Amino acid sequence: MKSILLIGLGRFGKHIARKLHELNHEVMAIDKDEEKVEEVLPYVTNAQIGDSMNEAFLRSLGVGNYDVCIVAIGNDFQGSLETTSLLKELGAKMVVSRAARDVQAKFLLRNGADEIVYPEKQLATWTAIRYSSDHIFDYIELNDEYAICEIEVPENWIGHSVGEINIRKKYNINIMAIKREGKMGLTITPDTRFERGEALLVLGNYKDIQKCFHI
Repeated sequence: MKSILLIGLGRFGKHIARKLHELNHEVMAIDKDEEKVEEVLPYVTNAQIGDSMNEAFLRSLGVGNYDVCIVAIGNDFQGSLETTSLLKELGAKMVVSRAARDVQAKFLLRNGADEIVYPEKQLATWTAIRYSSDHIFDYIELNDEYAICEIEVPENWIGHSVGEINIRKKYNINIMAIKREGKMGLTITPDTRFERGEALLVLGNYKDIQKCFHI
């Protein structure tokens, strides 16, 4: 369990609060809008109404005691930038800041952010890849080249074994798991045979995945 300071409770921040609650983390939520703070109270350990650009207010929170500080401010880049900078100056261990564009990311990184998240960009990428193919069920981008895909077992693989298909040697792709009836099977051997209705969790270069599965 981690202690997390979450600043900015718009739609993105609210979703983060709910997910962190499901994962049983301790969350201190901050926003200057009282209504937004009240909305997340069921999902957080504590919450305060305050301006994250106010140094005295941030200092009072003891930001250095949190494992992660997440700046989820969406519509006020100046506010996000100043908050990120103040957090680092006050001793925050890890600052994760939201950006909408690359130029924003550059400024945030220069001013104290350790990591950047692009919720709109990342969701757009996932949506484009997921719904432009009939075979991909899910997609996680690891970097500009590599990805993890949940993908339907190709028709011509059904009845054949992992060893017979040998996609690791042919395409440099690793099969991480086989999903059957909603359950992930992580024990995969060369003798494991593919069945109709299964899905694969594969890891590899996205170009190799495209070529292998004819996406």
